[in-house]
Amino acid sequence: MVYIIGAGPGDPELLTVKGARILKKADVVIYAGSLVNREILKICRNGARLLNSASMTLEEIIEKIAEAHEKGLCVVRLHTGDPSIYGAVGEQMTELDRRGIPYEVIPGVSSFSAAAAALKKEYTVPGASQTLIITRMAGRTPVPGREDLHKLAAHQSSMAVFLSAGMAGKVQRELLKSIPAETPVALVYKVSWPEEKVVRGRLDKLEEMAEQHGIKSTALILVGEFLEKTGRSKLYDGDFAHGCRK
Repeated sequence: MVYIIGAGPGDPELLTVKGARILKKADVVIYAGSLVNREILKICRNGARLLNSASMTLEEIIEKIAEAHEKGLCVVRLHTGDPSIYGAVGEQMTELDRRGIPYEVIPGVSSFSAAAAALKKEYTVPGASQTLIITRMAGRTPVPGREDLHKLAAHQSSMAVFLSAGMAGKVQRELLKSIPAETPVALVYKVSWPEEKVVRGRLDKLEEMAEQHGIKSTALILVGEFLEKTGRSKLYDGDFAHGCRK
């Protein structure tokens, strides 16, 4: 079997129990070297073959998986965070399907979840935003026009902007087309790693925040009132009845 495993945001203890169990028995581990914390690789057994995919093409990755699979070896494709978000995993699964190679996907903790934990915040606030938009700024990888940042921001929902810290100025200018300058923002760098850094401020200072703290990559931009607002859910309101409480 081939396993596609989400390694989580960085902290080895945020790898799922299932992911760790399979990683311990893997014969071949192909890991996203530019993002996966090397500490996680210490879970691998002695003698496991570790391959850094940072310089590989899709075709080279699939060939390595296919070669190991033909030998009857246990193969792990180790992605950062959760593979379903900006993991380039769909194209790999398409190739595995085409070759008839069986695989299982094991989800991981995404950095957007770890960032909320670091900030001790909830994206969905009772009486305020009930929606979280996960997106990115268009760069070398395009984004459909209907998903331009200012169009999404017009909803005034909570936002987690991936892969855009190096374009903080552009993000700021795009968002300012739709939401107020005083909107709360946070830059969360390498969340859950030892070098984690959290910077909070307002939207019209986002570019300045990134420059001042030297944040250019491996960071999330979080945007929205959830960073300051709190509320009380009806779920735990004594006057609110539901299936578990009269």
